[in-house]
Amino acid sequence: MQIKKINQGCIATTKACPAPIEPQWFTHAYWQQREAITGSSRGRYITWFLQYEQQDWVLRHYYRGGLIEKLSKDAYLFTGYHKTRAVAELQLLEQLYDEGFPVPEPVAALVQRSGIHYRADILIKRIHGAQDLVAALMQPLSPDEWQSLGACIAQFHQRGVYHADLNAKNILLAEKQFYLIDFDRGTIKTPQAKWQQSNLDRLLRSFNKEKNKQPQLHFSAENWQDLLKGYRAQMARS
Repeated sequence: MQIKKINQGCIATTKACPAPIEPQWFTHAYWQQREAITGSSRGRYITWFLQYEQQDWVLRHYYRGGLIEKLSKDAYLFTGYHKTRAVAELQLLEQLYDEGFPVPEPVAALVQRSGIHYRADILIKRIHGAQDLVAALMQPLSPDEWQSLGACIAQFHQRGVYHADLNAKNILLAEKQFYLIDFDRGTIKTPQAKWQQSNLDRLLRSFNKEKNKQPQLHFSAENWQDLLKGYRAQMARS
């Protein structure tokens, strides 16, 4: 990863980033003017899908959550470029992608300072044919697929990868392969059962929450046990 200082901020780039890249690349308006917006994903906020040459990218702005959101929607305290949410996530994704983990390939990140605060955006490559697990569960997964998902999560845990928001929408499925996305606030730490179990508990709460919202979702206690079976089998190989 390389960091280039710009007026009131920086752009961090990976080897996947075309040169040169400018701050306006991190705005929806820039791509809309070029008729390069191919879609969007709407949650609390909008994530944009766009096309650059023959590549499909994802553009995401960083927004705050929780009670602090009422004070500031997207401004964070600046304590150094490497500590910003965008640069930290870009660096983690680059490391995991280079190590062969199923994560999106990162492209670049923008940090724009304003006094003691900053705002940020990230560009990553879109995973072709992928849908999030909530959408995928409109159809049932096989026991082997649930076990495969459990093994996938275990591989991240064995590496010490802590995903701060492991939920059903941050897991993608494409051609029988599971991917983890959105590593905002993620980190690599010493593998420990406590935080690993907390990750799993968070994921289970997510499944149950989505099931309550959409009773037709194909998720059951048996599915969860299959996931755990795959997880434990993979962890036993460490």
